[in-house]
Amino acid sequence: MHQRSISATWVRGLVDALACSGLDVDSLCREIGLDIQALASTNTGCPTEKLSLLWELAEARSGNPAIGLSSHHTVRPASFEVVGYAMMSSANLSAGLERLVRFMRIICDASTLTLSQQGEGCRVTLEIFGGGRPVPRQRFESALLILLTFCRWMTARELQPLVVELTQHTPANVQSYSDVFRCPLLFSAATNCIVFSRADLALPLPTSNSMMADLLDRFAGQRVDQMESTQVSAQVRELIMRKLPDGEPGRDDIAGMLCVSERTLQRQLQKEGASFHQLLDHTRRELAHRYLGQHHISFAEAAYLLGFSEQSNFTRACKRWFQLSPGRYRAHIASELVGSHLRTEEAPRPGLFVAHEPLRGYP
Repeated sequence: MHQRSISATWVRGLVDALACSGLDVDSLCREIGLDIQALASTNTGCPTEKLSLLWELAEARSGNPAIGLSSHHTVRPASFEVVGYAMMSSANLSAGLERLVRFMRIICDASTLTLSQQGEGCRVTLEIFGGGRPVPRQRFESALLILLTFCRWMTARELQPLVVELTQHTPANVQSYSDVFRCPLLFSAATNCIVFSRADLALPLPTSNSMMADLLDRFAGQRVDQMESTQVSAQVRELIMRKLPDGEPGRDDIAGMLCVSERTLQRQLQKEGASFHQLLDHTRRELAHRYLGQHHISFAEAAYLLGFSEQSNFTRACKRWFQLSPGRYRAHIASELVGSHLRTEEAPRPGLFVAHEPLRGYP
């Protein structure tokens, strides 16, 4: 059964960061049974439970609860693997973040990012699946700070999010958080997220290259397909997509197509950190975005293709997914495409970025 994990290159960057903080990382890795060199040579990932344990031990050894905010180290863009280069080739920050969401599992299939509109901004929400171990707050803090710093580096601007929200209680050393995030902070929040302004999301990237972006999209897509081919959740998503035009499929329908019992299917999905209803909803949301971006598909046809018995049910689902009605969301997609095209035409197109250039001050 598939085990949630994090790519070796990403973990290597985190280990280097902890070493720059003065920790004996060799001792820490031995204690949790983590062999970084073996991960890299076998192209396997670090189990999500081991990464959580690494952060727990790092906090205990350092005596610093804010160890996840450490910025005294270097990380290469290659730590993001092909995803980082695909993001850098994007027309603007919004397109880069969308690519990160789409290909996140290449870096870490124990984490998910979601984008949602919020007033004049866009909320980037991080969720982490810890498997059999609680997820320490340092994992959230580090990941969000890495994302923000990379966005600042890609845009070559001092981005200031509208707010960074963290679920942890207000820490004693709030100033250390203010120093690195450099924006309004909200603690004891419902989710861990960054809210970017729409103006910042529209910023063109100096490294934008549409031909390179298309090439990297294809390569990253192949990587994702290879990774998903052995997962039960991927098989379930595929079957859901196939059955939706016939109406909303039930868990018993999908279990029968996989030749397993409902209980077995439920147990397999739980081991992968998923549930049938979650996969059904996420698949519908992804397809809804695709259908609403195609003007030749009417709202009634989209509702039918998504397995909704009534168009009103589709409308309610869109408002829950996108905070907009189908009509307004279709208009939003169209305006984003037009704006992206104009910015791409106007933005300079420098040569390919240097893959081995270190990214300084990377959390």
